[in-house]
Amino acid sequence: RPGAPTPAVVRVLGLRGRAGQRADRCPVEVVLHPHQPALETLGTFLRDLERHNDRDWFRANKERYERHVKEDGLQFVRDFAPHLQKISTHFAADDRPVGGSLFRIYRDTRFSPDKSPYKTNTGLHFRHEAAKDVHAPGFYLHLEPGACFAGIGIWHPNAATARDIRTAIVTDPARWKRVAHGKRFSDVYALEGESLKRPPTGFDPEHPFVDDLRRRDFIGSTTLTQKAVTSEGFVDEYAHLCRAGAPFVGFLCEALNLPF
Repeated sequence: RPGAPTPAVVRVLGLRGRAGQRADRCPVEVVLHPHQPALETLGTFLRDLERHNDRDWFRANKERYERHVKEDGLQFVRDFAPHLQKISTHFAADDRPVGGSLFRIYRDTRFSPDKSPYKTNTGLHFRHEAAKDVHAPGFYLHLEPGACFAGIGIWHPNAATARDIRTAIVTDPARWKRVAHGKRFSDVYALEGESLKRPPTGFDPEHPFVDDLRRRDFIGSTTLTQKAVTSEGFVDEYAHLCRAGAPFVGFLCEALNLPF
């Protein structure tokens, strides 16, 4: 369109492989479009930050962070908002610079042996409206050179929340099979996360979904393929991934008495 910036073509390290399988790094071309997360400029900054993860370097390059990480990330949030509203009106694409969908770049190093002050990735989390008060599922996008992925579900729920989800699986195993193991889900996502060594107390160790009952995390993840990363409509592709996982997220919401 008149006056629009001309797209540029760059090369980054992408991933080839399905979630849950070994992914090989390979150079891919990325088309950078206006109002699309500029993965190359974002990635260049993050790679530089990985080599110079200290406060003096970050202070000297703060303008690059604001422009290529923060602003591009917030623009993606804005562009994704109407797609998310069509999936569910109970999830938020929040473009506030602080406290919104874009994760902070500052690491909490209080209890970590790694005292590097900054993250070398960018995360975008589209939370349920009730997430401030309860453990709730969400949609997640992870941007990192060579390790981008999309995720859905709930990570590390507390004991009561995990029990409610397990109870829902036992109560309606047919629906769980459909939303977590059906073709629509498994063509895109793989169930991942930590699991208990033994079946949880109070649940049948012979249940056909005992492996799912042992889960501590109820999440699906998919690596961003070369096609997705190089797509002109990256926001549209991410929305497609979220729609594919919507029945899974809806099951989790219903298990927790949350609207979807």
